[in-house]
Amino acid sequence: MNISDRDQATIWHPFTQMKLQGKLPAVVGAEGTKIFLEDGSVLLDMISSWWVNVHGHAHPHSIERITEQVKKLDQVIFAGFTHEPAVVVAEKLLPLLPGNPSRLFFSDNGSTAVEVALKMAIQYFHNKGKARTRIIAFENAYHGDTFGAMAVGGRSVFNTAFESLFFEVDHIPVPVQGREQECLEVLDSLLRSQEPAAIILEPLVQGSAGMVMYAPEMLNEIVKRCREKGVLIIADEVFTGMGRTGKLFAFDHIAEKPDIICVSKGITGGFLPLGLTACKAFIYDAFYSDDKMKALYHGHSYTANPLACAAAIASLELFEHPATQASIERITQKHKAFVKQYSGSPNFRAVRSTGTILAIEFETGNSTSYFNDLRDKLYAYFIKKGLLMRPLGNVVYVLPPYCVTDDELEIAYQAIAGLSHQPLTSLL
Repeated sequence: MNISDRDQATIWHPFTQMKLQGKLPAVVGAEGTKIFLEDGSVLLDMISSWWVNVHGHAHPHSIERITEQVKKLDQVIFAGFTHEPAVVVAEKLLPLLPGNPSRLFFSDNGSTAVEVALKMAIQYFHNKGKARTRIIAFENAYHGDTFGAMAVGGRSVFNTAFESLFFEVDHIPVPVQGREQECLEVLDSLLRSQEPAAIILEPLVQGSAGMVMYAPEMLNEIVKRCREKGVLIIADEVFTGMGRTGKLFAFDHIAEKPDIICVSKGITGGFLPLGLTACKAFIYDAFYSDDKMKALYHGHSYTANPLACAAAIASLELFEHPATQASIERITQKHKAFVKQYSGSPNFRAVRSTGTILAIEFETGNSTSYFNDLRDKLYAYFIKKGLLMRPLGNVVYVLPPYCVTDDELEIAYQAIAGLSHQPLTSLL
């Protein structure tokens, strides 16, 4: 029995209605931008396998670092112990993060990095003897699938069953073009009427909402107004970090800086799961006490797993190479050229890019939605073209590993361009 058949008998997949899902293609290997399937076919990974493989699959430098580490130390409890790989990650990453954070807290993934950030912010005020617990977030936000992360996310069919269990959150409009003033007015009203503990932001790009993009100037203004009211700034850089917006972190594009930063996905180059939450010294100091009740009681069995830390070290070392930044700039410019060429195409409602993120919103006659019927047809179309693309409803995006070649990018561009003018029904 092949892998796909065995899978159908045993596995429950994420973000999938299993009754409607047929057999899934089985992946047997990957290298660089290429994914090798059980049937012998090859796909170009144009979404970095859910946005994590920033340097490409099976990068030899990462393999070397992880192999060296597994021979020394595979896993050890991080409560009551420390180890070299975790310390090196902190020493390398902290100076790179915007806002000069002083401490790094380890967890397992992006959702848990957000959970830690929310707990840091709320307990900070608790430890200070202040009753500030409200959180501000963007409409249609996505910060993960654990309960705290869902609570600060947008309300949708993804979390309807759990809404009665969420803590209350104040949502403000995303300051996309045309809604800037509305966003600031709603924010100012909240800041006048209450004392929020924190605002959590997807800086510059909302990924899961459909690659929704807004101007750095608006991010800067939002942060500035919140800081004037003593609101802690949480940057969810899980998606936007590690070079995706053209700079190492999205907050590097603006003058204002966050107080707490969440990092995951590309931090290990896609090799192993790891979540990180960094904070400024004044936040850490509010927990540093003779009173044990002021400690941050949060942790995971695999906190600071040495192998995941080794993968993070390798990824950070690859970011130190000038060739990595050159690739990020090359992809950024290629995306910009595509936007310029295809904006205004009849089938495209919008074409936009930020850094290495390119998004094409298809015109369907209906509003943009994750559940737009076009999604499944687009997915199948790109698979037939030899491309792994995972549309967000009627929004197609290109988010390649930085090792992608110009020729490989052109294959993706041409597949998308083929849908720009002719009736979609004749192509899909």
